[in-house]
Amino acid sequence: MATVPELAAIPGLVHGFEQRRTDGGAETREAGRARMAASLAASGRLLLLEQVHGCAVQTAPWSGRPEADAAVADGPGLLLGIETADCLPVLIVDPRRRAVAAVHAGWRGTAAGVARAAAGALVSTGSDPGDLLVALGPGIGPCCYEVGDELRSAFAPEFFRPGPRGRPHLDVRAANRRQLEGTGLRPDRIHGVDHCTHCRSDLYHSYRREGKGAGRMINFVGFAN
Repeated sequence: MATVPELAAIPGLVHGFEQRRTDGGAETREAGRARMAASLAASGRLLLLEQVHGCAVQTAPWSGRPEADAAVADGPGLLLGIETADCLPVLIVDPRRRAVAAVHAGWRGTAAGVARAAAGALVSTGSDPGDLLVALGPGIGPCCYEVGDELRSAFAPEFFRPGPRGRPHLDVRAANRRQLEGTGLRPDRIHGVDHCTHCRSDLYHSYRREGKGAGRMINFVGFAN
């Protein structure tokens, strides 16, 4: 489990970016969810979404798995979970209000402004953008994220770099960082685990590398009971 020191220092906050199992065991998606929920049960209830690569923001608590790609919570024991296997997990914390947001940001969600929507949801309920701390988790990096030319209209030119095969590579992490800064977040309060999930097969699942059978990592944030 990877964590970010700046978030780990907040009293009562629990967070993490899951890594793949190293014991050689395989598990279904549901088994992985149950395992993570059980491991966090002492701190609260793990709340997951039916992620659809959009920009809808769900407010905790809820039952089941509503369709959304971001969520916010402002009470203890509400642990927001995001499942990824190349898409970028974004965790946002307001230490003053003890409120949190979690975001699933693939290219579609990033283009739709899902991180901006999540930060905006916190601000609309009383957070000051200057108070917010952000952790960007492991995701596929521009080193490996080759995309088609059709994506060029969805992102500013500075978020692309030329790839070795002549096709553009997209920097989703940089695009989300810029998006968050545009909502008033201070650049020095945006941190992260700068690992490429495609490169680091020893640590992470990758949809691009493994295909439809790829496992998922659960990334979570919330204030403990």
